[in-house]
Amino acid sequence: QVQLVESGGGLVQPGGSLRLSCAASSSFRGYAMGWFRQAPGKQRELVAIISSGGSTNYADSVKGRFAISRDNTQNTVYLQMNSLKPEDTAVYYCRAYMAHDYWGQGTQVTVSS
Repeated sequence: QVQLVESGGGLVQPGGSLRLSCAASSSFRGYAMGWFRQAPGKQRELVAIISSGGSTNYADSVKGRFAISRDNTQNTVYLQMNSLKPEDTAVYYCRAYMAHDYWGQGTQVTVSS
């Protein structure tokens, strides 16, 4: 069993930045990790994914603004979010792609003036 805990969300003005963290209870060194987000009334969508080897992919809506990274020695995945827009407002979730998928509890990101 793996537990994931997201942190770093909050209220930020348009154009601002936030850094989200996802801390795992055990090693995910050999697994891909992803960040998803869900706004009220909307489906959960993939934001970014990082492979076990460090390759990354992003949703078109966040390319050039967000960066996913991982620190396997600390069992932590990050999402650096820059140039934030109101449409980025959502609950952000961490996902571990293992034999069974694991999800964190989510962290709220609100982008507003």
